[in-house]
Amino acid sequence: MTMPKPDTDTIRALQGLEDSRSSVRLRAALAVGTAPDPRFIDMLIERCAIEPEFHVRDTLTWALTRHSSSLTVPRLLDEVRSERAQARSQALHTLSKIGDRQAWPAITRALLSDADDEVARSAWRAAVVLVPEGEERDLAAVLSTQLGRGERETQLSLSRALIALGEAILPILRAATTDLAPRVRAHAIATERLWRDPDAGFEFAIEEAKRVVALGGTGQEGE
Repeated sequence: MTMPKPDTDTIRALQGLEDSRSSVRLRAALAVGTAPDPRFIDMLIERCAIEPEFHVRDTLTWALTRHSSSLTVPRLLDEVRSERAQARSQALHTLSKIGDRQAWPAITRALLSDADDEVARSAWRAAVVLVPEGEERDLAAVLSTQLGRGERETQLSLSRALIALGEAILPILRAATTDLAPRVRAHAIATERLWRDPDAGFEFAIEEAKRVVALGGTGQEGE
């Protein structure tokens, strides 16, 4: 079947995705998402891999979610295996927004422990959205291997991902509070405190956890 030719407005939008001005790229992504056309899925995904501006990338993701998941998910699954870190990260982010659990097998241990913090963080967020019912504890066990990793922003992302898994994380966090590494212990204690008191704030929780670790504690009640 012959596909209809894109109209002038669509051609202009696609050209706009490569414009040097971020405002033009943003408008182009909005235009493509407003009038979804499966012929442009590849271009949206390719642009995600190289787009330098966060707001434009987020709009590209939104535009992809406006298309059929049966068309976007297979291409995004290819992208999570890309050698380019941004391509992997943005593909994972988009999969988390689409929420199609058929993508779950692609969330591998390698991605969950990716050397690039942005890729790992995107994988954590995608994993907690896509994890099948009943597999939360297994996922929590894998995520717990990343406790203590990175700076505050990365640690907060991991804590949020773990907390999203619910009570399944508690035995795993308690075990981590006896880890040999002080950073791991502190992060585990802070995450458990955040789970129990979400209003406490991560900054407060991690500083309190560091004090507990410095005093030789594990943060468990009854010590």
